[in-house]
Order: sequence, then structure tokens, then C-alpha cells
Amino acid sequence: MKAWEATVRKTHAVAKRQASNIFGSAHVANVEEEVEEDHEAHASGEVYQAERYISNGDYYTGYWLENFPHGFGKYWWTDGCMYVGDWYRGQTMGKGTFSWPSGASYQGEFKSGYMDGEGIYTGPNGDTYKGFWVMNLRHGYGVKEYTNGDVYDGEWCRGFPEGEGKYQWKDGNCYSGEWRNGIMCGNGKLVWKNGNIFEGIWEDGIPKGKGAFQWADGSFYIGNWSNDPSELNVTYCSSVDAVDEHLEWCPQQLYEIDLKDCRICPLEKFAILPSNKKLVAWRSSKGSSDHSTPKPSRRMSVDCRSDHEKLNKTRTLDDSRRSSKASDDASVLSSPGNSPFEASSIQIPKVVKKQGDIISKGHKNYELMLNLQLGIRHSVGRPGPMPSLDLKPSAFNPKEKVWTRFPPEGSKHTPPHQSCEFRWKDYCPLVFRTLRMLFKVDAAEYMLSICGNDALRELSSPGKSGSFFYLTYDDRYMIKTIKKTEVKVILRMLSAYFNHFRLYENTLLTKFYGLHCVRLNGPAQRKVRFIIMGNLFCSNYIIHRRFDLKGSSLGRLTDKPESEIEATTILKDLDLKFFFRLQKTWIEEFSRQIDRDCDFLEQERIMDYSLLVGLHFREPSSLIPSASQTPVGLKLGINMPARVERMERAIETELLGEPTGECYDVVMFFGIIDILQDYDITKKLEHAYKSIHYDPTLISAVDPRQYSKRFRDFILKLFIEDE
Repeated sequence: MKAWEATVRKTHAVAKRQASNIFGSAHVANVEEEVEEDHEAHASGEVYQAERYISNGDYYTGYWLENFPHGFGKYWWTDGCMYVGDWYRGQTMGKGTFSWPSGASYQGEFKSGYMDGEGIYTGPNGDTYKGFWVMNLRHGYGVKEYTNGDVYDGEWCRGFPEGEGKYQWKDGNCYSGEWRNGIMCGNGKLVWKNGNIFEGIWEDGIPKGKGAFQWADGSFYIGNWSNDPSELNVTYCSSVDAVDEHLEWCPQQLYEIDLKDCRICPLEKFAILPSNKKLVAWRSSKGSSDHSTPKPSRRMSVDCRSDHEKLNKTRTLDDSRRSSKASDDASVLSSPGNSPFEASSIQIPKVVKKQGDIISKGHKNYELMLNLQLGIRHSVGRPGPMPSLDLKPSAFNPKEKVWTRFPPEGSKHTPPHQSCEFRWKDYCPLVFRTLRMLFKVDAAEYMLSICGNDALRELSSPGKSGSFFYLTYDDRYMIKTIKKTEVKVILRMLSAYFNHFRLYENTLLTKFYGLHCVRLNGPAQRKVRFIIMGNLFCSNYIIHRRFDLKGSSLGRLTDKPESEIEATTILKDLDLKFFFRLQKTWIEEFSRQIDRDCDFLEQERIMDYSLLVGLHFREPSSLIPSASQTPVGLKLGINMPARVERMERAIETELLGEPTGECYDVVMFFGIIDILQDYDITKKLEHAYKSIHYDPTLISAVDPRQYSKRFRDFILKLFIEDE
């Protein structure tokens, strides 16, 4: 240990003398630093023992391959975190131990930098968890032992007890039954140490619904339970050996006394996760084949918004990994080693450039972008009443609009600008302000994302509807030009849409953040209407495959060979070659939410919507998340670990084929998009015309009720429970 501490002190001394950039700093180093290491030349592809003193204070010792830790090794970060175990090309992969400076540790399996597989976590306070993990979250079967003596033994989902499980309190009380989000919820039985039992329905950690409270002598109360006295309705049944004191017992005591000591211990939060820890990438001045003393690359600022000059000088570990592989522009994702199938491999791109063209000065829509940014800044920054979820009906009135004039010289309420004069309209501003609050959007970050110094990006071609799409620089928001008829649709359904999001936090419907209009002055008096939406694929992961799925087959084929499919290609129903496998608890919630969302759209007479699906393949040969970013939490449709299973179609035009058993690990993203198409006279005529030439059940333009049934039938066959 003393030798280790001496090494660390030496490393820190070198760092202070040579580095102006400490790990985690928001600035790029201004000088090239020296790294003390062996000077032996090694053959390409050779794995050898190495010791690395990194200028920022980090230290590595272990096996090395080209520019990466590879094999068994130890990495110590300056903040006190340490990993000892297996590496694969710079990523923790296999078995290892990660320890925190707080004294916490994880010992078990790692995959692509995450705690993933079977492992044991010991918290800084002595709590332990032994069980299964997925992407740093407890997921699957596991046992949690708390320092106060309590124990949970059962199923976990996305980091919380969920499914069947047993919680044993130190004092002897025990609950066995169903859990949801870390709370007793569903059917369950609680047995007290004195022999009393409650068995029935639980909700939010307390009995609510049908159930029975029984004493050790056999007497019991049975009926409908609730901590609200007006909903409590139970009947007393005595046994032969009953004691008189039961007659004086008040059922409300169950909540006020009996459950008082049955508290579930909270779960600790990780200060930092193993996947958050990044490594310095090395580069040789003579290229990857030269084995002279390498120097560490300069690192990007933590907000990842460097200019082109900085980007050219910056190489994260992920960038270095890509350059050290073959020079092809795509890598091959082959079938898993234990698969008996030899299907064709999937070609996935190694580098994916950002979608769209930057709208710079001289672009035909440059002034329109400036108008949009000025209008958003004015709308969001304008003082207004404090948003409340209990909005008055008048807030949803389609006539609730605010017009603002923007002269170039500025006005009392607007700043001077370099664009032409225009007028700006906000539709139902209070409703959208409240929606942004409901979606937990920070007003300052929202403005910065859309109206900051960085330009918007325009997608190269308009959609089928003729609408244009714009993306913010950080990919968080998508801005779409829409027709007047679509404005009428969203205003008509706005109240129901608002209430739907209040009721169902896991809804898969597109999130709308604002509805606006720009009217340009001049002879044409042109109006451009915008809606601002969340971008489903704003992610730390590279999306390798994108699918737009409707459940219809007519015209639903992109007809591109595998070699021509890019990461940004939108594939359709007949291009799909996979079933999607989700864990049991997720597939149940997914099925419920698809039904709720389809019912809503059917009631609002909406059709022609799609399920947009994005896949990030997690095989070691596929790309990984950018080293400058870290994944965020899981929720239905976002960052979901899953598997896809190849399907084979007997007939090219059939929607669903047969499963082959060949599976791949993926991270999934999905949501329902294009929810503003009313079944109007245009769609009715389209349906009538196409029905003459084609099978009416196969075309997209059908009655909302028929569309909803066909859509959910298809989707619920496509998403299946993982084994």
C-alpha cells in the first residue's frame, strides 16, 4: 500500500509540473504533456504489460493493446475511484472490482463500461446487494441487506424492487408479495411478529382494496380497505377462541398503529457510476503503427461544444478506438457466438455525422430561423402567471392567441434585429408553458437550446407531407412546419392531450413544447406555422437503425440493400427484420400504455400515426456511447436495454415472419409520432380511391377505429416478452 501511495504522489507531482488541465476541467490543455512509460517497440496486435503515469494524475498498470487497456489491469483515478479487473479495448468488460473513495465497492460482471450481469455492491454505510444488474441498475433477481438488519429478497426492475419479493424487517415483521417502483403494490401478505396477518391488495405501500386482517386466534376483518375513512368498508368475523378486545379494535388502527413500524429503507444513490469514468486516449506522433513514447491527447471541454479547431485536436477514447480499427466506414455486427444460426451479418456505421445542414448566413431560410429564435426568446422570457396544473377551460380556447410585432429597429417589448419586419403569434401560451413545466423543462435551458449562438440544422429534404424539420444544435428539440389544418387539430385536442399527460407519465405520445406562427411582411404576407417537439433520438447512444412502423404493408418498403442503409435511413414495416424482446414487467407496462394511447388517438379521430423505433446495437463490435457523455435514466421508450430477434418472412409482403432464435443486445428508443392527422375529407377520399385498386385492410388511410385496432394488433405482436 505504501508503494502504491508513493506512486500516486509521484504521479500528482508530475501532473502539477506538466499539466494545465485537470481531469474534469472544462478547458482544453494548451500544451502537449509527457507520459512516463516503457520505450520498447511492440508488434501490432501484441498484448503486453504496461505502466502508464497520466499527466492529469490518473495511473494504470496492467495489460495493454495498441492504445488501450486490454486484459487484466488496474486503473486509479485522481478522485479516488479505482477499477481492478478485465478490460477490452479500453472498456471495463468481464469480471472486476470498482471501488469508490467513500468505501463503497462493486465486485462482479461488467459489460461495455457498465455494471452489467451478476455482482455484489457494498455501500459506504455497509448495505449490500447481491444479484443481477443491467446498465448500472439492479435488474432481475437480487438480495438487498440493509445495515439496520432489514432484508429484501426478490425481483428488481430498473433499479427498484418490482415484481415478486419478500421484505423482512429486523423486528420480525415480513411482507411477501408484489412490488412496484420500490413500494408494496398489488397482491401481498404482511405477517407481524405477534402472528397478525393482513392479506390483500396494496397500493403505494398501504392496504387499499379487497383484503383481510386476521389475528393469531383466527378472528378477522374482511372487506374493502382504505386509509380514507369514507372508503373503508369492512366486516368483523370472530372465531370460537376470540377475545373480547377485538370487538373494540378500530380498523383505522391498521394504518395509524400496526403499519407505523413497517417502513421500507430507502435506496442509496450513486455519486458517480463506473460508466461515467472516462480514460485519457493516447496518440503517437507517428501514427498508430509507431511505438515510440506516445503522448496523451488533449481532451474536449465537458460541455462538448468545442469549435472545429478544438475538435480537430481532440480525441476521446471512443475516437481513438475507431481510428485504431480497420479503415472501413462500417463495422460488422455478427450473430452471437452461441447462436446456431448463420444469418447474414448486420452492417452498422462506425461514424455517424449529425443530421441536417447548418442554417448559416446565405441559407434561404436564414431569416426565418432568426425570426423563430427571436420569437421563442420573447415568448419564453415574457413575464406571465405562475403555471399551475389546474388550468381554467379558457386557457384551452383556440382563440387564446398573442400577436407581437417585431420591427427591425425594435420596440418597447422587442429588441432590434437584423431580419426583416415580421409578426409573431403564440397559440395558447399558458397551456404550453404549463406543459413545459409538466415535462420538467427548464426555461433557461429551453431558450439556450433553441435560441443560443448555435444555429439550427435543417433536414435535407421535407417529409412526405411537405413539412420541413429543424433540429437544435444539441438534438433535444425538433421544430416542424405544419399546415393550418394541423394547427386546428392540436388546438381541438389540446385539453385532452394535456390531461392524458397528467394521467400517464409513461405515455408514448410525442411531447409538444410550443405552437407558434411567423407572418412575414410583404406582398405575399406568408405565414409559417411551427410546432416544437421533443426529439426521441436525442441520446448518448448512436442510433444504428430507425424504423417508422404503422402496421400496414402497402408502400411500406424502403427497398434498399443492406449496404446502402445508413444510420439515418428511416426504414418501414416491410424492411423490419426483428422482433423486439423486453423484460416481463416492461412488456406489461408497454402493452397497457399502447392501449391507453391508442384509445386516446381513436377518441380524438386521429389516424396515420406511427411507432418510431431506434436501435443501438450493444455488441462489442458495434459503436458505444460517446466518451464525452453519459447515459441518463431509463423510462418506457427511452434508454431501454432489450434484445432483438431476427425474423424470416416466407412471403416478402407479409408483415410478420417467424422468429429464428438469433438475438442481439440493444438499447431501444420508441414513441408514437405524427399524431396530428385528422380523418378528414381528404383522407376519406384517399381511402375510397385506394380501396378500388388495393385491399382496403392494407392501406394506411383508414377509419381511426380500424387504424387503432390494426396498429395495436401489429405492435403488440412485434413486441414480445424476453425469456
